[in-house]
Amino acid sequence: MGRHIFFLIVMFMTSALYGQDVDTLVLNFREYLGYVKKYHPVAKQAELNIDIGQANLMKARGGFDPKIEVDYDRKEFKGIEYYDELNATFKIPTWYGIELKGNFEQNDGEFLDPSLSVPTDGLYSAGVSVSLGRGSWINERMATLKQAKFFREQTRADRDLLVNQILFEASLAYFDWLQAYKDTEIFRNFLTNAQIRFEGIRKSALAGDIASIDTVEAKIAVQNRALGLEQAKVRMIKAALDLSNFLWLNDNIPVEIQPNVIPDIYVEEDIDVTLEILGKPLDSFTLQNHPKLKSLDFKIDGLRVDKRLKTNRLLPQIDLEYNFLTETPELINSFEPEEYKGGVTFRLPLFLRKERGDLKLAKFKLQDAEFERDNAEVQIQNKILGIYRELESFDSQNVLIDDIVNDYQTLLTAEERKFSFGESSLFLINSRESSLIDAELKQNEVQNKYFTAKAKLFNSLALNPENL
Repeated sequence: MGRHIFFLIVMFMTSALYGQDVDTLVLNFREYLGYVKKYHPVAKQAELNIDIGQANLMKARGGFDPKIEVDYDRKEFKGIEYYDELNATFKIPTWYGIELKGNFEQNDGEFLDPSLSVPTDGLYSAGVSVSLGRGSWINERMATLKQAKFFREQTRADRDLLVNQILFEASLAYFDWLQAYKDTEIFRNFLTNAQIRFEGIRKSALAGDIASIDTVEAKIAVQNRALGLEQAKVRMIKAALDLSNFLWLNDNIPVEIQPNVIPDIYVEEDIDVTLEILGKPLDSFTLQNHPKLKSLDFKIDGLRVDKRLKTNRLLPQIDLEYNFLTETPELINSFEPEEYKGGVTFRLPLFLRKERGDLKLAKFKLQDAEFERDNAEVQIQNKILGIYRELESFDSQNVLIDDIVNDYQTLLTAEERKFSFGESSLFLINSRESSLIDAELKQNEVQNKYFTAKAKLFNSLALNPENL
C-alpha cells in the first residue's frame, strides 16, 4: 500500500522540546529498537525459523506413530468366488529397530493359495520384528528424530543471530541520523550567528564606523553557513530515509519519519542499557555461549548422527520376525509357542561401494563443519578483543576532541572581544569560527564512531536483548 506517512508515530516516541517547534517529537533509541525487534520483517522471519524447527521435530516424531494397515482383495467371476482376502495389521514402531505388531487375517475362496488358508472365523497373531544388524543401534527414524532436535536448537541460535544483525544495522542507521541532525544544528546555529554579525557590521558600515568592504566579507560568511546548512539538511533527509527502512508497524505497514521527528541527543546515556552491554568486561564473556558457535555445535551434532547412520549401513541387514498365532485372542493362555509364524531376512551388498562412499562423504561434511567452527571461534574472539581495545581508544579520543572544541570556542570568544575593541578583524573571526565548526563536526564524527563501536560490540557478542 506504498510508503505511509504515519501521523501516529507519537505512540512510540517521547515528546521533548529542544528550542524547536512545539510539535517536535523525539524518537527514543530504546523504543525505536523495540519496534524494530517486534515488527521488522526480518525479525518476524527469525521467529518463523523456530516454528519451522518445531514443525520438523513434529514430522520426525511421526516416524514413531502407531500405524493401522488394512489390505482387502476379492475376485469373483462368472459366479465363482476365486478369493476373498482380508489382512489388518496394527504396528507400533519403537526405539532401536524394534516393531510390535498385531494382525488379523480372514481369507476364503475356491482358488485361495493354500498358504493363506486360515480358520473360518479368522486368525489372530501378535509378535515383534527386530533388526539385529543394520538399523539395530541407529536407523532412519532414530537419526531423523535426533537431527530434528538438534535442528530445533540450531534455529533458536540462528534466530538470535538474525535478530542481533537487524538490530545492529538499525542502530547504525540511528547513529548516522543522529550525526546528521547534530551537524545540521551546528550549521543552523552558526548561520544565525553569521546573520546577526552581518546585520551589526552593516549598521556600523552605514554609520561610517568601519569600512563597507567588511560587509562583503560578512555576507560571504552568511552564504557559506547557509550553503553548509543546506548540504547538512540533504544528508539528514537521506539519513532519515535510511532509518525509515527499519520502521514497521503491525500488519507489515512501513513507517516514514516525518520532518518534525528528531533523534535523542542524549542517547549516550541509554546505549549500553538498551544494547545490554553495560557492565560486560572482557573477562566476563565466554565463547561457549555465543549463538554462532552454538549454532555450529548443533550442526556438528546433527552431522555426527548422520555419520553414525552411514557407519551402521556397512552392517548386514538381519531382520527377525516372530508372531504368536491364535483363534481366540481374548484368552491369554491361547498364545502357544508351538503355534507361530516367523522368518529371517538377510541382505548384504557384496562390495558396499555405495555405503562406503556415503560414509566418506559424511566424514568430509563433519570435518568441514568442525573446521568452520574452529575458524569462527578464533574470528569471534579476535574481533571482540579488537572492539574492546577500540572502545578504550575512543574514551581518550572523546576527551581530546572535547578539549579541542572548548579551546576553539575560547579562541573565538577572545577574537570577538578583541574585535569589539577594534584590535582584530572580521577575517580572523571567520577563520576562528570555521575552525570551531570543523572541530564540532569532528566531535560529532568521533561520537558516531564511538557509538558504532558499541554497536559492533553488541553485534560481536551476538546478543538478543530480552528487555526490548
